[in-house]
Amino acid sequence: MLRKVLTENLSAFHAFAQSRLGDTELAADIVQDALLKALRAEAKLEDGDNLVAWFYRILRNTITDLHRKKSSQARALEQFGHELDDGPDEATRQVICGCLHRLLPTLKPEYAEVVRQVDLEEQASAAVAASLNVTPGNLKVRLHRARQQLKERLVETCQLCAAHGCLDCQCETQP
Repeated sequence: MLRKVLTENLSAFHAFAQSRLGDTELAADIVQDALLKALRAEAKLEDGDNLVAWFYRILRNTITDLHRKKSSQARALEQFGHELDDGPDEATRQVICGCLHRLLPTLKPEYAEVVRQVDLEEQASAAVAASLNVTPGNLKVRLHRARQQLKERLVETCQLCAAHGCLDCQCETQP
């Protein structure tokens, strides 16, 4: 009986889901999920239950669950975005290769200053450009060249450590 009622009303169920979701394919997926839930719960039905109303309740709950899941995912992505905006936390900073600070003075002075201000102190590029009396474009070029030079020095000095992102640095313990 249940299967017959569900099959006869399938297009109405799909239209209901589509009107709430605005996406035909997503609506079809949600109706399918709700149908599976209904068939699994068939044993809980009592005589005299309005099967169509009962299924609409399952369908509405399935749509609500989808919205909650999307909302939860959106909050998680937003939180992750804020973490990225905030830069690395203190634990991550401590893991970064200790050689970086020792190698910074080996760079050209203008390169070392740019890396220190932009990357280590996380100052805004526009403010750094103004403080160094250079154009933003020139700062960008300097920063690129400074990072390249620092990378070369890290590879020369740290070797294996640098190849693995300078995580868990053992360079200072090397003779």
